[in-house]
Amino acid sequence: MYVPSAFRQDDLVQLHAQMRDTGLAVLTSAGAQGLLASHLPLLLEPGEGEFGTLYGHFARANPHWRDLAEGTEALVVFSGPDAYVTPSWYPAKAEHGKVVPTWNYIAVHAWGQAEVFDDPERLVRLVRRLSDQHEAGRGQPWSVDEAPRDYLDAMLRAIVGFALPIRRLEGKWKLGQNRSAADQSSVREGLATSPNPRDHELAARMNVND
Repeated sequence: MYVPSAFRQDDLVQLHAQMRDTGLAVLTSAGAQGLLASHLPLLLEPGEGEFGTLYGHFARANPHWRDLAEGTEALVVFSGPDAYVTPSWYPAKAEHGKVVPTWNYIAVHAWGQAEVFDDPERLVRLVRRLSDQHEAGRGQPWSVDEAPRDYLDAMLRAIVGFALPIRRLEGKWKLGQNRSAADQSSVREGLATSPNPRDHELAARMNVND
């Protein structure tokens, strides 16, 4: 990922927060089967290793896990809020017209090599923790323990788990930091009043990261 210094995010707490906030990550690798990408919900253990460890699982029918089992390096992409930025929001447009459209966004990239496993007890612990993470906050959260054990065992046989210690972590917060304060303020206001709710989220992040 190309990361100019103005957009670089090195704060591990913020990087981990964005990773947890990204519901569905994209795990990519280039191995014997070529370039592969899988969309996966992941669990982050921040205290395991220098940058944390990611846990997840594939459908056993997905051939992607086989490349990871062979030691192929993986890149995991966590995409945060993003929004189109029109030149019309820049006060500089009225001053000299030397403005062009851009796209503001937040993204985190994590690299590592995964350990693949299919031990049923280890898998059920992973599935339970992933479910608990995404059920949290619901009025009546569903639990893995509600499923009949024979059904659960059959489902566990259909997946393969992995642990991916993060060896390298990179964050990009492209929020207009290279623009003037007036331009940044105007873009933030434009995003905050946009009819697209996704734009509002990015506007809020611009406030946080002033």
